[in-house]
Amino acid sequence: VRRTKFFKDRLVPVHPTVLAVLNEYARLRDVKHPDPKSQAFFLQQWAGRYSKHTLQTTYWNLTRLAGLRGDSGDGPTFHDLRHSFAVRRLAAWYREGKDVNAMLPMLATYMGHAHYTDTAYYITAIPELMELAAQRVRTAGQTSSDEEATR
Repeated sequence: VRRTKFFKDRLVPVHPTVLAVLNEYARLRDVKHPDPKSQAFFLQQWAGRYSKHTLQTTYWNLTRLAGLRGDSGDGPTFHDLRHSFAVRRLAAWYREGKDVNAMLPMLATYMGHAHYTDTAYYITAIPELMELAAQRVRTAGQTSSDEEATR
């Protein structure tokens, strides 16, 4: 991903199936727009970059169709996707038995942050994450108690 917020570049790992779809899109895009008006990866029908307003309106309509937003307009935001990603990634690492503290710099990098404190904003205490963290603490406590008992 090139020239994001604050003009940063970063590598974003994607699943091979996603990569295949992106490669096919790029192939078709290049056939349809051999001389694009923008260097953006995703182009509108006239070969220009999508505007922020267009993306927000499309997202709003999709979340409404999915039943996640009512007529009042209240519903998930783009930043909610980042919150959800961060929390679900941490939960997955807990389930995988990873050292979550050691993985936090990876999460920060993946989210495009130079510092973990910027990433911490996106981590919210959902019940699943709290239960996984509590299980880890209980397991660590049992392990140290077992080690003391064998001494």
